[in-house]
Amino acid sequence: MEFLDGVKLKPRHSRFERFRRRVRKLLSQSKAATATETIPLFDSHEQQQVKLGKGKSTNSLSRPHRDVVIGEPDVQGRFAGNQISTGKYNFFTFIPRFLFEQFRKYANIFFLFISCLQQIPGVSPTGRYTTVVPLVFILILSALKELVEDIKRHTEDSKVNNSKVLVLKDKQWVTVKWRDLKVGDMIKLTDGSLIPADTLLLSSSEPQAIAYIQTANLDGETNLKIRKGVSLTANALTAAQLADLKGHVEYEAPNRYLYDFIGTIYLGDHPGLPLGPSELLLRGSKLQNTSWVFGLVIYTGEESKLRLNSVKTPLKRSHVEKLTNIQILLLFGTLLLLSILTSVANFLWNSKNEKGTWYFEWDVSSFMLQFLTYVILYNNLIPISLQVTLEFVKFVQAFYINWDEDMYYKEIDCPAVARTSNLNEELGQIKHLFSDKTGTLTRNVMEFKGCTVNGTVYRDDVSNDDSLRLRDLKDRVGEKHEDAKKIQEFMKFLAVCHTVVPERKDNGEYVYQASSPDEAALVSGVQKLGWQFTERTPDTVTIKQNGKDETYDLLNVIDFTSDRKRMSVIVKDRKGVIKLMCKGADSVIFERLKPNQPGVREIESHLQDFAQVGLRTLCLAQRVLTSSEYEEWNTKFHEASCALNNREGLVSEAAELIEQELTLIGATAIEDKLQEDTRVDC
Repeated sequence: MEFLDGVKLKPRHSRFERFRRRVRKLLSQSKAATATETIPLFDSHEQQQVKLGKGKSTNSLSRPHRDVVIGEPDVQGRFAGNQISTGKYNFFTFIPRFLFEQFRKYANIFFLFISCLQQIPGVSPTGRYTTVVPLVFILILSALKELVEDIKRHTEDSKVNNSKVLVLKDKQWVTVKWRDLKVGDMIKLTDGSLIPADTLLLSSSEPQAIAYIQTANLDGETNLKIRKGVSLTANALTAAQLADLKGHVEYEAPNRYLYDFIGTIYLGDHPGLPLGPSELLLRGSKLQNTSWVFGLVIYTGEESKLRLNSVKTPLKRSHVEKLTNIQILLLFGTLLLLSILTSVANFLWNSKNEKGTWYFEWDVSSFMLQFLTYVILYNNLIPISLQVTLEFVKFVQAFYINWDEDMYYKEIDCPAVARTSNLNEELGQIKHLFSDKTGTLTRNVMEFKGCTVNGTVYRDDVSNDDSLRLRDLKDRVGEKHEDAKKIQEFMKFLAVCHTVVPERKDNGEYVYQASSPDEAALVSGVQKLGWQFTERTPDTVTIKQNGKDETYDLLNVIDFTSDRKRMSVIVKDRKGVIKLMCKGADSVIFERLKPNQPGVREIESHLQDFAQVGLRTLCLAQRVLTSSEYEEWNTKFHEASCALNNREGLVSEAAELIEQELTLIGATAIEDKLQEDTRVDC
């Protein structure tokens, strides 16, 4: 028998061996899928059925994928073009679709019915055109309104499709319109540019091919997010170097999942490097605080994730329109009842006075004609002027929305834009308001407010006699307190276990860019206490304490996911000690701790105290690995990371193998600042 940190393993039937066989099986299936289908496309029907895709994909084993050669654009038209259309109508669909939309309104159906009756000779007590003319006027007015609004959409589409981007051709940057972009093109984007297509980040002007993007058009979040380029291509900083790249990229077929991407890049003799969502720049995002980036176009036009999450402009009906339809049905029922009653009354009167009214011809057909006459006579119960008034008021009101100064956002010069006036009456009719606190009641601005180390609570603002101030952490290390070693270990953990990128300003100060504001808050917090994170390369992280640099080899990063609720890094110090550092929610960290570990109950109590005052908490735990343990695990982890099918599940399973038997070293508390004028007196 073999033992791995106290876990008994059978030589040929261990979890590692079973996991290895499963990965190899999946990889062989992936290669077979590549040989049989490398250019799958979603048909138009599938694309039109897509709803908002913020979740995770299922990563099924039958999921097809693509294989694209770097720098060889899709000149054969195998993939969708980059031209998009958000218009509601086109030249051929305008009349049928417009008429369908208009005659979903029961009032228009009623007036069309009355107009037809008025054309029957001898039936109408009014003129033949008294209803049809107002009805045609309503339809023309509505058609003009729809045309104006749809022309605006097509104008915006044309503006977007004709935007310019730099594309690499014959080692030269050539200006090309967005609509002419193709899968396989290499493009250059500059600071402030919108991203024209889903693009694989190859290199950038920043160290380690870092780029910062804003995804407000995708998910509404205004904070900058970090994307990291492929390490194999990070040194391609010129057009000539970029043109010399030889290889191909295998990646999944187009799908709607914004936060999911699986692929592998192969350059030269390299065995392959896994790709994930952190290397993907999505169409609709905006490049910020980055001078330039080079990228490879992988999804275009209607196959981009942004467009797959869009649906054709629907034919919407407001609550008022639905209510009006019901009321018109009631009025129509009343009209029929009145018509029947008066027709019967007319029949009875004629029957009683038949001798004196011999000049009235009376039979069953006369009864029906009288009934239709009364229907026309009473049609004013349903006012046709109401439809004209509603259409005109909504059309004009859309302009007032555009002109509203209270809806103008001065910081980014963004006024309100009413793209349609069909639903104006829905504005302000809020039935329920749901808030998840983060980013709504709060500003998504984090600050390190406290922690617990070795049974002692340290707070930014001391609220009771049992707590110490955060600055006491540094003092205790300097005084060589009995907790000094534990505190050192805790602080180094926070300075090393993250994905933050440091940026040094001209004045020597460091600014930390992070995809998660929680991580930036923790790294900034420990910097103030004397443990400064100073440098990150693809293979190392460096921290500084008391003027001394400490560099750790960065062996692996296991990213945070909503399912895992934790992230881990594996590092090796200069003494050769390999450590797994894992931080995450208490519910997932506690179940992975060594049994009978002291201090766990105290930390649980401290976490409850932090939570009661609205602080966000994280637990920190680590484990020392032997070289043989790490090497055996890393082989499986690399195989899982390169799998095209079910990669997330395989990586999660591989992480489970190593994220066990952890030692708890503490917990942190972070405050998410409330929005201005938010009251907390409830």
